[in-house]
Amino acid sequence: MKRFFQKTCIVLLSGLLALSVWQCEMGASADVAPGATGVGGSMARFAITDNTLYIVTRQSLDVYDISSPSEPVRKGKAELGLGIETIFPYQKNLFVGANDGMYIFDNRQPQSPVLLSKYTHVMSCDPVVVQGTYAYVTLRGGVGCRMWQPQSTLDVVDVSNPSSPRMLNSQQLLSPYGLGVDGNKLFVCEGDKGLKVFDISSPTVPIQIQFLTEVPAYDVIPYRNTLIVTGNKGLYQYRYDGTQTGTSLELLSKIPVE
Repeated sequence: MKRFFQKTCIVLLSGLLALSVWQCEMGASADVAPGATGVGGSMARFAITDNTLYIVTRQSLDVYDISSPSEPVRKGKAELGLGIETIFPYQKNLFVGANDGMYIFDNRQPQSPVLLSKYTHVMSCDPVVVQGTYAYVTLRGGVGCRMWQPQSTLDVVDVSNPSSPRMLNSQQLLSPYGLGVDGNKLFVCEGDKGLKVFDISSPTVPIQIQFLTEVPAYDVIPYRNTLIVTGNKGLYQYRYDGTQTGTSLELLSKIPVE
């Protein structure tokens, strides 16, 4: 029960952080380009683009108009089948992680997203992040993810053509959860085992450069050279340089969860 309570608190903290970042973006002046998107972790079940809120349930993508934040209006629903887990918006697409694959939607019309394709993989837990023309997907093995083969992996998927995604590389991990990407850095959470940092100067071949085993990590949010890490021991904040290839994580603060 204690571990369940800790995990619930961490998920709520991540959601509140994502909302606060969105509010700052929307409240900023002309420095922010029109269509600013909320920033959330890879394990998030909701996302915001312009004045549209997307929520994924276990089997659908729900769309809400939040032009009037106090009176959201439901605009549509896409039934996707069981096992829907996460959502990640990037440019004009939505990437939805599911137990058996990754759905890619065109959301150039934010309130009417169109399904373009589905990248299918073995049954597993499947958060996803995107940068440029590459999606990074972690697949966690084990019974808890409805998966019958033991390996956990990090997959690199070419999404230059969202209608026809294809895997370019795959490498083994321990027990991955959420992940985040910024510049030359890819951050991968390994649950109670810690946080891994990869150099992606070559985007299709992530190279591990750091492994913080003392930081239990569930999900990460990289934002303006600040990395937020959530885990069962609390919420950590680090500073990093997304352009450097070396290890440069500097612990700034920690909010413990008892």
